[in-house]
Amino acid sequence: MAPNGQDVGYLGNGDPRKRILQSISSEELKKHNKPGDLWISIEGKVYDVTEWLANHPGGENALLSLAGQDVTDVFLAFHSGTAWSLLPQFQIGILTDYEISPIQADYRKLLTDLKRASFYKNPVHVYGQYAAVMIPMFIICILGVIYSPSFWVHVGCGILLGLFWIQAGFMGHDIGHSGMFKTGVDKYLKLLIGCFTGIGMQWWRNNHNAHHYSCNSVEYDPDIQYIPIFAITPKFFASLYSHFYNRTMEFDSAARFLVSYQHYTFYIVMALARINLYAQTLIVAFTKKMDFSTRAWELAGLAFYWSWFSLIISLLPNNYHRVAFVLAAFATTGIQHVQFVLNHFSSPIYDGRPQSKTWFENQVRGSLNISSSPWTDWFHGGLNFQIDHHLFPTLPRHNLRKVSPFVQPLCEKYNLPYESVSWWEANLRVLRTLKAAAMEARDMSRPAPSLSKSLIWEAANARG
Repeated sequence: MAPNGQDVGYLGNGDPRKRILQSISSEELKKHNKPGDLWISIEGKVYDVTEWLANHPGGENALLSLAGQDVTDVFLAFHSGTAWSLLPQFQIGILTDYEISPIQADYRKLLTDLKRASFYKNPVHVYGQYAAVMIPMFIICILGVIYSPSFWVHVGCGILLGLFWIQAGFMGHDIGHSGMFKTGVDKYLKLLIGCFTGIGMQWWRNNHNAHHYSCNSVEYDPDIQYIPIFAITPKFFASLYSHFYNRTMEFDSAARFLVSYQHYTFYIVMALARINLYAQTLIVAFTKKMDFSTRAWELAGLAFYWSWFSLIISLLPNNYHRVAFVLAAFATTGIQHVQFVLNHFSSPIYDGRPQSKTWFENQVRGSLNISSSPWTDWFHGGLNFQIDHHLFPTLPRHNLRKVSPFVQPLCEKYNLPYESVSWWEANLRVLRTLKAAAMEARDMSRPAPSLSKSLIWEAANARG
């Protein structure tokens, strides 16, 4: 029997190594796209991964959003060579009509060439350099809180803590994607990051991987699903169902009011967005299914974070200093939240389930690069090369600038926009996008327009 209970023939004495593989068409593959019956195809081989769903290191949403498809490009982009050794146990058949488009072939060739050219090597000394900047920030912050009575020194300490959180978050992002040592040590490094940021890596894994697999899908990408606070497209006015949160995103009167003024509240929300990360981390840590040891480590790390953070706040002389310190730290990290938003909010969106066949196109169209000098790459955490990061998510960030010249010609070959704009222009695009949706939200007499006729589409592709 296959893992989901379907019949599979065998030769000899039932040795699974001698199983008779089924001939499966793409139409048949599409039918197996839900929990309890989940198939995927990789390089023309069909795998029943129903039982693997709960154990998938990238989270369940990654498999569910791409179920019933050939996922070769996504698999190649995210998985190391060791993942291939797990596949044979799940194989049940051969995809009879497996095809590779020219753009897929070119993408896979570029991916292979980059790996052969050692772009994926991750020298640990680079992270030593990042740490050499981060650690002094944290130490100076603590010393300033303890030894100085000055209000403005404490505000400065809050800013330093915010900058430390930004860089620690980028390091956690790197470790989560590509690993530092590529051994079991990386697991504990993730936990260490959580001890000093208060952001759980289990939440990050679930949310961030889903975002990568479904970049700018209105129903599947959690990084553009911010109802009732923001709506980047009038599509959200129809109270869409989120396949990430497994609930309807209600566009009620409260949401309409908030969205109507979102272009005014944007930076205020970004300055306080860290509160949402804390809340999401705690929700996942206490409610999501995970093994006992993982939950224990996660909660221990969060307990450590809240212990030292609370202690530092208590050492400040009065509540005015405490509020100023926390707001300064949160507002500083708001710069990072703005960075996240700039990379996607003003880019084109799409409806429905992500399609692996158009992996390359979706990542390019749904992302925006920020033009900047090489010396600012550390400040942006490499996310100024968002298009390149989405195409090669496990590529170490210090090599993203180096691969950009290889990606641009490939985009040009297939008439895809490799867009890179200044930080200022990216902010203006986001504000135009939010304002366009806000104006439509205010018109209560009009139903939600189709995407092709929406002002948001014009805003997403605005120039100048």
